[in-house]
Amino acid sequence: MKIKSYYAAILSCAMLFSCTDLDEKLGSALEKGTTGNINPAELLISAYSSLNGPYQQDNRWCLQELSTDAAVAPTRGGDWDDNGTHRAIHLHTWNADNSYMSNTFGGLLTAIYQASNVLRYAPSAQQAAEARFIRALAMFDVVDLWGVVPYRESLEDFRELPKTLSAQEAMDFIISEMNTIMKDLPATSPQAYVANQNAARVLLMKVYLNKGTFTSRENPKFDAADMAKVVALANEIKGYTVSAPGKYFDNFAPDNNVKSTENIFTLYNEEGVRGGGVDRAYWTVSHYNMTPGGWNGWATLSNFYDKFAAGDERKGIYYNYPADTTSNRTKNYKIQNVGFLEGQQTSWVTNKPLNARNPATQPLVFSREITIRTSGATLETAGIRVIKYPFDYASKGQRNNDWVVYRYSDVLLMKAEAILRGGTPGTAAEALATVNSIRKNRGAADLTALTLDVLLDERGRELYWEGWRRQDLIRFGKFLLAGQIKPADPDPKTLVYAIPSQQIAVNNNLKQNIGY
Repeated sequence: MKIKSYYAAILSCAMLFSCTDLDEKLGSALEKGTTGNINPAELLISAYSSLNGPYQQDNRWCLQELSTDAAVAPTRGGDWDDNGTHRAIHLHTWNADNSYMSNTFGGLLTAIYQASNVLRYAPSAQQAAEARFIRALAMFDVVDLWGVVPYRESLEDFRELPKTLSAQEAMDFIISEMNTIMKDLPATSPQAYVANQNAARVLLMKVYLNKGTFTSRENPKFDAADMAKVVALANEIKGYTVSAPGKYFDNFAPDNNVKSTENIFTLYNEEGVRGGGVDRAYWTVSHYNMTPGGWNGWATLSNFYDKFAAGDERKGIYYNYPADTTSNRTKNYKIQNVGFLEGQQTSWVTNKPLNARNPATQPLVFSREITIRTSGATLETAGIRVIKYPFDYASKGQRNNDWVVYRYSDVLLMKAEAILRGGTPGTAAEALATVNSIRKNRGAADLTALTLDVLLDERGRELYWEGWRRQDLIRFGKFLLAGQIKPADPDPKTLVYAIPSQQIAVNNNLKQNIGY
């Protein structure tokens, strides 16, 4: 059961259109000076909820993870083809009509609109600050993915097209916003799904750490003053601890809102109240014959899997949690149920080996080998599967796992990276000790030295499938390299995505990114 905040009591639906869509759909029907009896608290709920579509194992997640060495959605015979949408993301062959790009762009702009809309109806100082945080968070994602941000300064006349902010303008805006609203956000909040000062600090850390990348993606630059700000902000974030040994998956569990010691900002999910598609984190990877049956889709690559050493709990363990109502828990089978699933799979209900569906005599052995298209004997079994969010068996509808956006271990890893890139105060020895403090709690041996390449691998191990891998690979200069099943990118245009065609069609201030 969730601990309710005043937000959980109010239900409302996000308006499903982006800022630029308004011009196309509504045009002159929207006049200046909209009036009405509108509750800003309800609008704020809509703003929070508008993040669900882009974030929860869909859209934004696909752009940030399926494009990397950590995840792939192979076409399995006739399944998971979708006109090549998934293959294009992993192979970096997308165009401006890719549905994931269109849905993510529209979803993030919807969040920007919904947050701005709160400000029109006399919100309290805290409500306004929370709305401005949501808007800045969505803007950061847009500039990360596309390099520019459509932004409407005033919602009083929708006939005026949004202007386009450059990467530098967008980052300057976000920094100014966070510094302005910091005093009006709660210093902490009992639940991580309410924006607070620490969430704003993490967003600022992300901006300062990536500023030199967003303005120069082929040759990222790291200003010492920006790195020092990352270190200073990390030192200001108090009240969190790295999960204790054996508790890594507490951060993603159905009761992570009360159990996690790391989660700084999350998206709210509660059965019977509101939420998003967190259960897609299970459905998209699990085989038809698992419990419950999934869609037998996405996987990771063996080269990424091999970054984990034996004994590292992040690689996978049996995780005992109350919402597991299967025999795996009630009969004490203790079969691995989270992390990376590789090899012969065993039923969490019968404790017997599982078989594939077709043919039913084939053992269900998730293999290390995978190709962008699979068929025949490997159709159902190719690829190591990943379960990051323990499945909420106790709920019949909306699953209760809050979706993790910011975690304390990410703060520590960003601090270590900033120190290695020249941020002060701090030494290489301190950065190494910081990373090892995380590894110790994960059951991993101490590192003896810390380089940027080693740190990138550690970020991969700690933050896998949380929506940061693409951003990390670009910042570390690795995104264009050949992958296990993809060739090297021949053109650096792929360091940003193509702006969706329909968005350009309705906003003359938007110009297509170079090369598309």
